[in-house]
Amino acid sequence: MSGFDTFLEKLFKIKAQGSSVKAEVIGGATTFLTMAYIIFINPSILALTGMDYGAVFVATCLAAGIGCLIMGVWANYPVALAPGMGLNAMFTHSVVIGMGYTWQVALGAVFFSGIIFFVLSAFKVRAWIINSIPPTLRLAIAAGIGAFLALIGLQNAGIIVGHDQTLVTLGDMTSLSVVLASLGFFLIIGLVARQIQGAALLSILFITFLGWLFGDVAYTGIVSAPPSLAPTFMQLDIAGAFNVAMLSVIFAFLFVDLFDTSGTLMAVAQRAGITDKNGKLPRLERALMADSTASVAGSMLGTSTTTSYIESASGVASGGKTGLTAVVVGLLFVLAIFFAPLAKMVPNYATAGAIIYVSVLMLFTLKSVNWDDITEAAPVAVVLLMTPLTYSIADGIALGFISFVMIKALGGRYHELNWSVVILAALFVAKFIWLG
Repeated sequence: MSGFDTFLEKLFKIKAQGSSVKAEVIGGATTFLTMAYIIFINPSILALTGMDYGAVFVATCLAAGIGCLIMGVWANYPVALAPGMGLNAMFTHSVVIGMGYTWQVALGAVFFSGIIFFVLSAFKVRAWIINSIPPTLRLAIAAGIGAFLALIGLQNAGIIVGHDQTLVTLGDMTSLSVVLASLGFFLIIGLVARQIQGAALLSILFITFLGWLFGDVAYTGIVSAPPSLAPTFMQLDIAGAFNVAMLSVIFAFLFVDLFDTSGTLMAVAQRAGITDKNGKLPRLERALMADSTASVAGSMLGTSTTTSYIESASGVASGGKTGLTAVVVGLLFVLAIFFAPLAKMVPNYATAGAIIYVSVLMLFTLKSVNWDDITEAAPVAVVLLMTPLTYSIADGIALGFISFVMIKALGGRYHELNWSVVILAALFVAKFIWLG
């Protein structure tokens, strides 16, 4: 065994996990391909706030790279991180466009949520928080974000457009953007059904190529020096985010990331076989702190909340079992900063299909809802409907908590409530009364 192999074995315990360096590299490459779509989608979403596209592209790659490296080296988990889908939509469409805050203030909120997440992880109160939130609401939040993403993807494609009388209506189904976006979505589903890795990425590149063939996309090159990070680097407004009106936003960033990360870590760790005999996760606090540290770093670089990706399961299925898998993903994200010209060529309709595909995955959580119990089903329906219709993930979560408490209490099921949920619902009511 060479000195480098010995170093890797000591750092990642590769053989102890029944893996090999080759398997870890293949696993990392597989994970990267399945989640690389984010380097095209995240800048296109955040650019709607007025942020510089090139700077966000670099921030996305670097935040993902930093998060993956910390997760791999410190926590030794085969879990990759990147700016989260849903969280970037909330950042842009809810906080900036919907609530009227600047993107600098929104970055400040991401910073605070990351700091709070880190503290909660360090003091091991994560379990108490998650256990105090009813499983029904956790399922509802994921499904509500999925519905919100679907609306955004349909808008980007031009399939759904605004209407003076009906608010929304069907767009021109014969337009190039609608046809190509629809083709992109169908292509992803077809590739996934055939178990082809990197389906979303392949679809985005293929639809961009078709856009170029039809003269709708201008060729600007593939590889170049990375764009400047200066327009977004350290531009977060911490003072602006430090006010009462932003508490619900910080809370929403925090809890969506908390639930997403916890669920992802559990699912990927079980598949990788790294849970102990009681099903518990070793080094869990390290993994959670890696996630929160990446969010803080991302806010400084200029991107929305960084979180763990369930796509990591694809790398585990390909053989990755240790942190080396995450390190490989991180290095590939860093290398991706040299492909900025390609990213800038990608039109919104090319990423629309991928966004809708992600929404489908998030809507899968609805299968676990107890639809036979009206006191469980109704709050889920409230979150599922109100998140896209209010165009706000934060408001969807707030209305979900309020409706859950009211329905359980009026239905004589108040014994199923705990004080933390009641207090949070009361705070949301107060927020609507005094802050709008």
